[in-house]
Amino acid sequence: MTENAANGEPSSPGTSATIVVGATSKPGSRRAIEWAVARAVSTGARLELFSVIGGAVGAVGEQEVVQRAVDYEEAFLRNEAASLSARGIDVAVRVTHGNPTKELVEASADAGLLVIGSDHTGGTDKHRGPHGTRIVAGAHCPVVVVPDIDTTGRTGVVVGVDGSEVSHAALAFAAAEAARFAEPLTVVSTWMPVVYTGDIAPYPDMYLTDLQGTTEAFAQSMADEVRKDHPNLEIVVHVDEGDPAAVITEVAASARLAVVGTHGRTGLARFLLGSVSTQVLDHLTTVTAAVR
Repeated sequence: MTENAANGEPSSPGTSATIVVGATSKPGSRRAIEWAVARAVSTGARLELFSVIGGAVGAVGEQEVVQRAVDYEEAFLRNEAASLSARGIDVAVRVTHGNPTKELVEASADAGLLVIGSDHTGGTDKHRGPHGTRIVAGAHCPVVVVPDIDTTGRTGVVVGVDGSEVSHAALAFAAAEAARFAEPLTVVSTWMPVVYTGDIAPYPDMYLTDLQGTTEAFAQSMADEVRKDHPNLEIVVHVDEGDPAAVITEVAASARLAVVGTHGRTGLARFLLGSVSTQVLDHLTTVTAAVR
């Protein structure tokens, strides 16, 4: 493992002000690096470019191959760091080999924010691999997943809320992000009627109207809580019938950032699909933050 500040001196231990970005020389990593750099500039945070060489299985002659890969990535990231350091950014480089998911999860323990890239290029019919979801599930800090999508010109932050503790955390994170850039915050909440099968009468209008009204009142109460800390923040409440992940994904398609809450998981449970955050991360339409 190597760990260096841009000037070649050993870097200090990570702090809550550190942004760790999973960085490689591959094109798909570029947007994640650029997002993390912009965040570091706007917040004054320390930036760590972290690359993990994976895929080793212990074959004969493999150590030499791994070392060449480590040397190549380190040279690439050192060059990136030198350029960023010249702009006054506090930046360090770390390169190691092992299981990328495990290494990034461990690195998140000393970070204020973990940023990872994705080769997802948008569209609800396009799925991404499981590694990002596993990193989000195990991370010790908020994780921002940056898809290979051009979000230039987009504005606004979208957050899904359901009243859970993690959705309150997601809302606080989203409000702070929106306030930082003086952008509107859209609070999304959904409802679905009781599901039944068989040929029976349609849902009573009163029932559906009450579900809509109750959910609107709940979402508005969440928005009112945010206004206490951000009185000048523009907040839009969006309530709709439907699957929460699908609605959040659709609304976020024109936003700069989406935010979802995640409970995180341990053991085998963290790999199970089905949660709203997992579905949103599987169908990225913008840069998305997962917050505990």
